[in-house]
Amino acid sequence: MRAAAQRRPPAALRRPVRPAEGAGVGRAAPCGGMASVVEYKGLRAGYRCGYCGADDGKVSCGMWAHSMTVQDYQDLVDRGWRRSGKYVYKPVMNQTCCPQYTIRCRSLQFQPSKSQKKVLKKMLKFLAKGEVSKGHCEDEPMEPILEDAVASDVALINKLDVQCDLKMLGDTLKESLEREEKKKGKPAKKEDSKELIQSQEKEELGSGEPSRSVEVRSVPQPGKGADLSKPPCRKAKEIRKERKRLKLMQQNPAGEPTGVQAQRGPKTEPHQPRSLEDLIFESLPENASHKLEVRLVPVSWEDAEFTSSFSQSLSLYVKYQVAVHRDPPEECGKTEFTGFLCTSPLEPENPPNGPDCGYGSFHQQYWLDGKIIAVGVIDILPCCVSSVYLYYDPDYAFLSLGVYSALREIAFTRQLHEKVPQLSYYYMGFYIHSCPKMRYKGHYRPSDLLCPETYVWVPIEQCLPSLENSKYCRFNQDPDAVDEGRSKDPDRLRVFHKKAIVPYGVYRRQQQDPGEEAAVRQYASLVGQACAERMLLFRS
Repeated sequence: MRAAAQRRPPAALRRPVRPAEGAGVGRAAPCGGMASVVEYKGLRAGYRCGYCGADDGKVSCGMWAHSMTVQDYQDLVDRGWRRSGKYVYKPVMNQTCCPQYTIRCRSLQFQPSKSQKKVLKKMLKFLAKGEVSKGHCEDEPMEPILEDAVASDVALINKLDVQCDLKMLGDTLKESLEREEKKKGKPAKKEDSKELIQSQEKEELGSGEPSRSVEVRSVPQPGKGADLSKPPCRKAKEIRKERKRLKLMQQNPAGEPTGVQAQRGPKTEPHQPRSLEDLIFESLPENASHKLEVRLVPVSWEDAEFTSSFSQSLSLYVKYQVAVHRDPPEECGKTEFTGFLCTSPLEPENPPNGPDCGYGSFHQQYWLDGKIIAVGVIDILPCCVSSVYLYYDPDYAFLSLGVYSALREIAFTRQLHEKVPQLSYYYMGFYIHSCPKMRYKGHYRPSDLLCPETYVWVPIEQCLPSLENSKYCRFNQDPDAVDEGRSKDPDRLRVFHKKAIVPYGVYRRQQQDPGEEAAVRQYASLVGQACAERMLLFRS
């Protein structure tokens, strides 16, 4: 049973599945009209939490994604979902022991903090001169703990993969779509790809907005926070400079520069902070001690670079899991690595108006002097770069590769934005305030948290006071606000059953099973109306 997870999905399902003309699959994906096929597995409660250690505190809902378009996954992560391999899950926020809030960084406005700049400078010194910094180096991998719904029961996931004959599913789906195409006999209306991406709200720098943002204003209390009625505080260094300038002006009423100032000449422009890109890509001497190369490799068994580096990447993963997370070697082998990080439901898409590398799942490999020392697993989606996992060589922990890779991924997001304006966010997975070791994600500012009830984005600064008082919070403080993308008409949900695609209303009348209806309605409420109409819910 364990060996099943190593098998590649049959070609029928690895190929993009295109809906028939007039098949009524709803709004197509922005880059090709492929259909997502998912198998809802329902609620799972009472399993071990890797964050607080509770044996039975975790609660989540999940589904097995046989294939998924990047637009569907973008919409799902904007509703609090996240993938681990092909398993896509959503924590039940008001029941789970450690609520997990989706967090995103506004990459276009990001400015590295002092400590983050130190990490970049440390890397440059190591590359240029081979200098190794001394002292404690606290690292911050993007996702240090594998989702326990998957990690604690690999056999369950293997079973899910075997339960559905994927070749039969792919073939029958294709037949069903072709049958509907002949039945309708009408050409499908082609929509402009720009219209297929959900409406965006422009920010100050013109970035795309995959979901609504809301600003929660709070009135400062006496003794807490800055007094907005007064001018902002100035640094002592600036005050000393101002005093010195005034003193010189009093000594020289004509205002003419004297001494060293006269030799240097007046400054024409104020000092501008160096950008993230300036700090990362600072030029190195010709005789640099080390060479670092970052390669973007598609997660695909058809890609030569992916397959040729697989063995080295696997060895690095095992070394990392054993040394950093204390996993037994038998629990982090080829089967687990392949199912977790080398298998993705996302169908690669390469539209002309998309990024040059296309959309889908990738490994961002960090090659130092000809060997891989770190791998960042990422998904490139229509509106964001989503971090999945990071593993690195513990021998190079002194380089703080978790922080360094996160900064490189933010810079990469900004690079993609130049070609794709709506792609402007860096999603960091889940922010878990009740787990102190997971709060580091809030250090990448400015960032937003997703409201678990209305699915709007709220600046993290406005969420933290509430999280100090309660683990579970509704961040949207408008009591009348509701989930605008909620399921309003479950009968329009698409079901793939017995070689046919049918609306749920038709399927429900055929089944007349109250238990089945409850599960389907729960699924619809979690994925929202748009995804429920586009994705195909497989029912055996």
